[in-house]
Amino acid sequence: MYTSIDFKTKKDFKDAVAAGHTVTLYSPGYGTPKSNGTEYVEGPHSPKPHTWYAEVKVVDGIVTSVK
Repeated sequence: MYTSIDFKTKKDFKDAVAAGHTVTLYSPGYGTPKSNGTEYVEGPHSPKPHTWYAEVKVVDGIVTSVK
């Protein structure tokens, strides 16, 4: 599962969500992300090696918090 923006670091991702940027999720060929609830994401996007992972809360399709 990936974020709509290709964040290089988890800190960049957390900062963007905290600043109120609209971040959504997508899943390239692995099903559909939940519109509400908990999801797990990784980054940066493939083919770059994944260097961070995060548990996120999604409300109405938008990421509202990052652990």
